[in-house]
Amino acid sequence: MWSVGSIIGLLIAGIVLGILGRLVAPGAQKIPFWLTILAGIVGALVGNWLASVFGVRDTAGIDWIRHVFQVVVAAVAVVLAASLYGRSRTKT
Repeated sequence: MWSVGSIIGLLIAGIVLGILGRLVAPGAQKIPFWLTILAGIVGALVGNWLASVFGVRDTAGIDWIRHVFQVVVAAVAVVLAASLYGRSRTKT
C-alpha cells in the first residue's frame, strides 16, 4: 500500500505545495505550519487526481500542468483552512 518512501515524498510535496499555496493565496493566512503541510498534501493528492481527469497527469518532460493543478488546489485548501481555523479559534 504505502511505502516509507512514498509517505516521505508526500510529506515533502506537502511542505513545498503548502508553502507555494500560501504564497499564491490572497491575504494573510494565520494558520500553523502543520496545517500548511496538510493543505499541501491535499493539493498534491487532489491536484494529481484532477490532472488525471483532464488527461494531463503524465506528459513528455516536466508535468507543468499537473503542478499548476496541485498549486491551485493547495492555495484553495490554504484559504479554506485559514477560514475554518480562524473561525474555530474565535469561538473559544
